[in-house]
Amino acid sequence: MATIEDLLIFGREQLEESGNEYAKYERKVLLEEVLGCNYMYMLMNGNEEVPKQKEMKYKGWIKQRCSHYPLQYILGYAHFMDYTFLVNENVLIPRSDTEVLVEAADELLGKWETADAGMEALESRNEKKKVRVLDLCCGSGCIGISLKLYHEEIDLVLSDYSKKALEVTRKNLEKYNVTAEVLQGDLFESFTGRAKLIVSNPPYIESGEIKALMPEVREYEPVSALDGGTDGLDFYRRIIEQAFQYLEENGYLMFEIGYNQGEAVRNLMERNHFLDVQIKKDYAGLDRVVYGHL
Repeated sequence: MATIEDLLIFGREQLEESGNEYAKYERKVLLEEVLGCNYMYMLMNGNEEVPKQKEMKYKGWIKQRCSHYPLQYILGYAHFMDYTFLVNENVLIPRSDTEVLVEAADELLGKWETADAGMEALESRNEKKKVRVLDLCCGSGCIGISLKLYHEEIDLVLSDYSKKALEVTRKNLEKYNVTAEVLQGDLFESFTGRAKLIVSNPPYIESGEIKALMPEVREYEPVSALDGGTDGLDFYRRIIEQAFQYLEENGYLMFEIGYNQGEAVRNLMERNHFLDVQIKKDYAGLDRVVYGHL
């Protein structure tokens, strides 16, 4: 039988041969998952023999990864914010870029909570109205669920066109014991009433650019969650043009965008009467979030 050290060497060699620049890290993560132990244990017990069934599972995962099948789909989860979210081929893999959107929304919700606390000190209210938040094109639900975990008092609504994506959403809600309304439909199709905040990471890749994406994305992630039309702006146009019907007075609309779409999305929002439209950059200094209010 192969030892732990044998499998670590095998994994590194196979992944490096496939062109994986993170081979040392990924072989470790995959073997940790198979064996149910941490890397320190593996280093200290390199001569320990691995049961054949686990050896074959690990080698199968390495083979998948060598074909560019995403690491997160193999594991069945992805790290995002302070949490891990279940994922499969029916949803986009959460990325650190999207954390900038959550951070911007978190900051806005925090300001509202502070303002509400001040009002309550002046007024005697029996019942505080919850802030309603809609996560549009929610996929795995990572954006909305993260916000709900940070702000328990919000009234969360999660919506997506894909029924299979919403199956993943519901599993993540169950995982974190989060209560939310889950809707299936084309953008606002199934949504009724109004929200104080709409957050969305819609498809925004230009159709002609899909084929140029890295194979992990191009070949395995859902194209319907990537393709934003000829110029990548189709979903922004539709959401912005309809949003006034679903936002409360002074309600905010907040998007993740592609690095080169900031001015275009800002112009779309301003032409549709959104005020104080701002662009927020990510940690690489690239435009990543656009938001404004009615």
